[in-house]
Amino acid sequence: MLVLAHISDLHLDGSPRATERAERVRDRLWRLPGRVDALLVTGDVADHGAEAEYEEAAAILGLRDGSAPFPVLTCPGNHDSRAPYRKALLDRPAADGPVNDLRVFDGGAVLMCDSSIPGSDEGELDEETYDWIEASLDGLDEFDGLDGGRPALLAFHHPPVALHHPLPDSYRLRDPERLAALLDRRPGIAGLITGHAHTPAATVFAGRPLAVGPGVTWTLRLPWEGEQLADRDAPVGLAYHVLDDAGRLTSHFRTVM
Repeated sequence: MLVLAHISDLHLDGSPRATERAERVRDRLWRLPGRVDALLVTGDVADHGAEAEYEEAAAILGLRDGSAPFPVLTCPGNHDSRAPYRKALLDRPAADGPVNDLRVFDGGAVLMCDSSIPGSDEGELDEETYDWIEASLDGLDEFDGLDGGRPALLAFHHPPVALHHPLPDSYRLRDPERLAALLDRRPGIAGLITGHAHTPAATVFAGRPLAVGPGVTWTLRLPWEGEQLADRDAPVGLAYHVLDDAGRLTSHFRTVM
């Protein structure tokens, strides 16, 4: 079994408000009486893609001093900038190509995919990322034997389906048909985890569960909840995802007051 805590859309910008909300959910997770396997952060870590914003994120998430009680897994969003993200958040050489990472656990693997398009709010898994996904899954199958027994989760920022709000639906993942074809070929992918929409949501894409994480910085009001777009007074959002031994994904959503 694999248990992931999940946050998204911190939009750290140096303001006391953004810092306090990120630290609030961090403190909740760091003080959990039971252990989760990892924390997954699905993009828009920074608001402007500035190096100082990633330095703050690295400090809050315990990536520099090792204070995080479990691994912290990240993927970029449309507000993130790849070179400073690599340098200041991941402590790697700055580079402009897609930021894709794999983490393998006993209970499953997490593929953190870069769906960002530099200079655009839309999302796309590009050719390099699709090649990386295929190679990573092939590697898992070889490691686990011919039966491919280890389930995998794909994590990226942009949902590939409509969520019934004009804002996130305007900046979805491009070419969802290609992703659907990948899922059809790869039964070992147990589900998809995204962010971007600032509202917790659960749906299905190409026959697989799709969990959309709530936003840390603010919560999206749905059309029937009022005209104002952002509920900045809503509690901080948090999710937990459980991938069980049967390869079934279950998601739980929480708020942090």
